[in-house]
Amino acid sequence: MPQGQVAVVPQDGLTTRQRRNRPLLVVHTGEMKGKSTAAFGMAMRAWNQGWSVAVYQFVKSAKWRVGEENALTALGRLHAETGEGGPVVWHKMGSGWSWSRRQGTEVDHAADAVEGWAQIKRDLAAEAHRFYVLDEFTYPLKWGWVDVDDVVETLTNRPGTQHVVITGRDAPQALVDAADLVVEMTKVKHPMDAGQKGQRGIEW
Repeated sequence: MPQGQVAVVPQDGLTTRQRRNRPLLVVHTGEMKGKSTAAFGMAMRAWNQGWSVAVYQFVKSAKWRVGEENALTALGRLHAETGEGGPVVWHKMGSGWSWSRRQGTEVDHAADAVEGWAQIKRDLAAEAHRFYVLDEFTYPLKWGWVDVDDVVETLTNRPGTQHVVITGRDAPQALVDAADLVVEMTKVKHPMDAGQKGQRGIEW
């Protein structure tokens, strides 16, 4: 799209402004690193617009505090103190969702994934946030913990102007088909191919 020119102007009855501001369903998938990183970069742009940002982090260990979590929660505190940007909430499945406070109990990951998706559905119905990151959400879908058809229907029919970004490998085809923007991260080269492990400031 050179100089921001679209290739097609659909006959959908929308004005250019209405079409531009239509909320997006975005999927970052593929085998290569960078899917979550790109999503969190979009979340920072959303915060800068004053939007409410919600992150739901599936699968990853509750003990792993990624750099983006520190950065975005700090931005949330800045908003609370100064009004700059927008509010930020960050939920982790691995520690027991923050609203259920089940830390320390035997973790049933499948049940936790279902509970997380149920809360997302409630938030979407209430238009609680403007921008959502469902990080690593493709895995509960792939493993059958969360129903793909329910996810696609809910996201397709979500109200208002809520943007949703989903990350993770092996995105289901139905989700890819429903999305407005799909990126597949592919590897050209990686430091691990030369025996170099992940490092501070790059991977976390």
